[in-house]
Amino acid sequence: MNVLVIGGGGREHALAWKLRQSPRVERLFAAPGNAGIAREAECVALDVTDHAAVIGFCTANAIELVVIGPEGPLVDGLGDSLRAAGVRAFGPSAAAAQLEGSKGFTKDLCAKAGIPTAAYRRFDDTADARAYVAAHALPVVIKADGLAAGKGVVIAESHAEAAAALDALAGGPAVIEECMTGPEASFFVLTDGTHALPLASAQDHKRVGDGDTGPNTGGMGAYSPAAVLTPELAARALNEIVKPTIAAMAAAGTPFQGVLYAGLMLTPTGPKLIEYNARFGDPECQVLMARLDSDLLDLLIATCDGTLATAAPVWSDDAALVVVMAAEGYPGTPTKGTEIRGVDAAEATGAVVFHAGTVRGADGVLRADAGRVLGVTARGKTVSDAAVAAYAAVDRIDWPGGFCRRDIGKQAIAAEKMGTI
Repeated sequence: MNVLVIGGGGREHALAWKLRQSPRVERLFAAPGNAGIAREAECVALDVTDHAAVIGFCTANAIELVVIGPEGPLVDGLGDSLRAAGVRAFGPSAAAAQLEGSKGFTKDLCAKAGIPTAAYRRFDDTADARAYVAAHALPVVIKADGLAAGKGVVIAESHAEAAAALDALAGGPAVIEECMTGPEASFFVLTDGTHALPLASAQDHKRVGDGDTGPNTGGMGAYSPAAVLTPELAARALNEIVKPTIAAMAAAGTPFQGVLYAGLMLTPTGPKLIEYNARFGDPECQVLMARLDSDLLDLLIATCDGTLATAAPVWSDDAALVVVMAAEGYPGTPTKGTEIRGVDAAEATGAVVFHAGTVRGADGVLRADAGRVLGVTARGKTVSDAAVAAYAAVDRIDWPGGFCRRDIGKQAIAAEKMGTI
């Protein structure tokens, strides 16, 4: 089977890496890919906003499955165009991808279906939003209504912070929520529109600095499994949040088919939805793929073909942990073009280095080309072991222009040492 992966980040490298292991994959393409993905797939220059060009490429290369990694092409309806042309595509329709594409859409759906989430108000006018915040107890959570690459969220603890967050939206629509408290967890399910198949749990680290300090990012590291999401809490999340969402989308005539990623807040009264993503998380995908011991292709095809009820993924008992290495300046303006050495030495330790933003020039030199650049991923019997292995690999990488957090998995490691998990 010939497969095309859409995207060029760390998530797409992890998907390509896992797909390359399938005995059923003959040719694997990626558009646009990156320097790391080029080790797994044939990278091609396709404008993914030109749906006709993507369909033409699929026809010319006998592509039987397109895996759409990022949220942008999903919200843009690439999956719809491919399916209309008779090409199997993994990823929801544009209508279903509104669960990520519009925070307001999702909040309204939750309110109608009785799905537990934070209390909220929607605003199309900045003046009205300012007036609401001025009269509301702080802190509040201010979110851009549309896509924001995981960074369109501000927890405003002062009126000045709230005003700055609203100004940053440049008059665009906003959702203002109550500030929930508790640990966060990422809960992933595959769904074919009716059946929900839970995947392994994970926990992301959003803040840029050690100790969860600094601004939000697209994710500075993650680990799996997340012991904080106990089997009981996972069952509640599935039955109280995910399944009602899938049912509501189907009832509306917009069934969700793909991976549904629920960001959860584990509050004292139980799990509540923070937000949905309509694709695999990044960097959570890296640790999920590291722990998946069965064929990813089988799961993706079952999702597309409506046969998930018979699928049975096999997960390693090992933990996995990824440390994201980012370019100086991130999450602001990153410094691009700095040279990276030592990736082979890092992988010689047994780790896998997933590329998120790299290019390799004609001179053969690997260089940074984005904010988040590498995802150094390792497995171990415990989160502690996986962290030791991942950071040992990080230390083999010679990149003066990059940085990483040094405390990924810290809470889980502390709990392991105390014997509470």
